[in-house]
Amino acid sequence: MIEALVKIQNEIKAPKNQYNSFGKYKYRNAEDIFEAAKPICFKYGVFLSISDQVIEVAGELFVESTATITDGEKVINVKAQAGLDLNRKGMDKAQASGASSSYARKYALGGLFLLDDTKDADATNTHGKSAKPALVENSEAYLKVVTALKSGKATMSQVESKYSVSPELKNKLK
Repeated sequence: MIEALVKIQNEIKAPKNQYNSFGKYKYRNAEDIFEAAKPICFKYGVFLSISDQVIEVAGELFVESTATITDGEKVINVKAQAGLDLNRKGMDKAQASGASSSYARKYALGGLFLLDDTKDADATNTHGKSAKPALVENSEAYLKVVTALKSGKATMSQVESKYSVSPELKNKLK
């Protein structure tokens, strides 16, 4: 069973073919992973299934999805959770629970098949907020920072909360 799963993990390709035009990023969903996994699971004679359960942790609701792969004798499970907000703005209860289920399923499958999400929307989406601007030496912002630091009107931690500061520039500013 483990040998089959290792082969599947090495063969599976689940590209991010979905596109979020609002956030301008590509992503994959659970259906994309299923589409990629079904023929490979068939090839190695294993059965893939997924199930959901609503759980409560510290008064909060979560959808817990379990991705299961079995060869009929041995079973491997991977679980993932997603928060469940039944009062989510613009969604009825079915839509809110479905969105949480889809998210948890995606991550349970990703964990089972070792899909790397470091470049996934969740890792790169700034949700409409721009990343901190880099502080550039001799720029107008740099000169203001130097003045503020010298006068005691700002601390280095305040500067770093507003700007991305390279280690070299940080040493100069100190």
